[in-house]
Amino acid sequence: MWKIAIIDDERQVLHGMKRAIPWDKLEAEWVGEALNGEDGLAMIRASHPDIVITDIYMPRMNGLEMIEQLRKEGFEGKIIILSGYSDFEYARQALRFQASDYVSKPISMPTLKNILSRVIQELGEEEGKRKRQGELETKMSLYEPLIEKEWVRSVAIGTLDQAYWGDDQLPPPYRYWLNRKHIAIGIELIRNKQACRMSVSDWNLFRFAVSNIACEISRKLFPDVEFTELHSTRSLLILHPEEEEDGEPFVKKLEELGTMLAESIGRDLKLELRIGIGGLKQAWTKISESTEEAFRALDQSAERLASVYEVYRYRENLGSEQDNVSLFPVKLSFKLANAIKSSQEAEAHQLLDEYMCLMVEQKGVSPAVVQMLASELWGIITYSLYETGFLMDELFTNDQIAKEIGALYVPDQLTQWLKDKITKICSSKQWKGKSKHRQVVDFMTSYIHEHYAEELTLAELSDKVFVSRNHLAIIFKNMTGETFNNYLTRVRIEKARELLLAGNMLVYEVAERVGYKNIPYFSTLFKKVTGMNPTELTK
Repeated sequence: MWKIAIIDDERQVLHGMKRAIPWDKLEAEWVGEALNGEDGLAMIRASHPDIVITDIYMPRMNGLEMIEQLRKEGFEGKIIILSGYSDFEYARQALRFQASDYVSKPISMPTLKNILSRVIQELGEEEGKRKRQGELETKMSLYEPLIEKEWVRSVAIGTLDQAYWGDDQLPPPYRYWLNRKHIAIGIELIRNKQACRMSVSDWNLFRFAVSNIACEISRKLFPDVEFTELHSTRSLLILHPEEEEDGEPFVKKLEELGTMLAESIGRDLKLELRIGIGGLKQAWTKISESTEEAFRALDQSAERLASVYEVYRYRENLGSEQDNVSLFPVKLSFKLANAIKSSQEAEAHQLLDEYMCLMVEQKGVSPAVVQMLASELWGIITYSLYETGFLMDELFTNDQIAKEIGALYVPDQLTQWLKDKITKICSSKQWKGKSKHRQVVDFMTSYIHEHYAEELTLAELSDKVFVSRNHLAIIFKNMTGETFNNYLTRVRIEKARELLLAGNMLVYEVAERVGYKNIPYFSTLFKKVTGMNPTELTK
């Protein structure tokens, strides 16, 4: 019900309007009246009406003075002024105080009804707009962690728009970057036989586990860390050491970090990895340069820091100029992977042309380098599509690809070969069917990874992605190979396993941390997923 208050120094006018206004038809109710502006001000403060009907000339405080005070106090309701004076100055002031209407007395009841109907319609529209705005703000708050992660990744690979590179553009959580140095640590998972046998959901789960382990270990040596996934087998740690950290002790600390990462991920997940360490940068705007250097260290097998594990440090001026240019930049490879996953054929072709512009500046690029790049780029494409549930052998055999790569000798051949393959992938019926749902499932898995400890339901996520619950269940199962609930359970148990291995929490504390209040039920699920009781990991 809309609340209406009436203020007039003539009792006859007050009673007449109260009787004549069709309250039920307008879905409105009377909430108060007053005979002067001072009492009207107090009544409005107490009753909070949506609409105020007021006279101007009244004792103790006139209507315009009352309205001015109300607006100063933040009153946002509608105001209709009824006055026996048709003075332009009064109308001008009424406009300044955002009155909805200014009407001369006497006023007919049909006219008053029409005015109230119009004002109430405006109120309804404004309430709907506020409601939609509130819903939008709620949704934005839900997406905010994902948006921040995407911002960090954009900084790390250099895709952030130049307009946002100023220090004043740093989001509040990252303002501390201004007083720190920065270094990128590239992580490349090696797809061994075990990894190649994984399903899409298993691979997503292992990547989630890698991020958990990488962050936990890194924060033991460097408290301020961001982790971001790039594409397929590559991810990135961004460290922000204190200003005084540098020199040989700092290099030893990085070597220790690389060794701990390789050792822990190898032991806990049975995955092999290579680690590249970029150069230390003074400004956060140079983080993307450190990222390129980190993966350049891997590609060149530069200065090796660890004897047992593949931990490499970037060294400037290592290798020939041709070797430096021939390597595929992280920024371009990330964009290429995203373009193919979203079926943006034209964008993928443009990225290859941009890369070709770099290649043609080099003279005498050997066939071996061309074939090495073909293998690397084909791997990026293959693993990117694999993440979405699309297997490349549905279109091409390994023998066919190997034979075609062996016949590439110059950069032009490489570019045209890749373009032809991308066109065939994007136009295939198999890929078209999957690409439509990739972004939805990507959002769902990312949201699960961020909110696994909360009460999550498929119905809740269906509201966020605007897809019906039943259809969303089918999409998720088709893309990942398992149900939403099963994937959520495995994410929670994986996180629980990591916490139990750390040895800092009791079983019931771990259960609550990952979203289970029923301890026996948690233990049953844990054994079902891992094959052992949670207490066995704490011994």
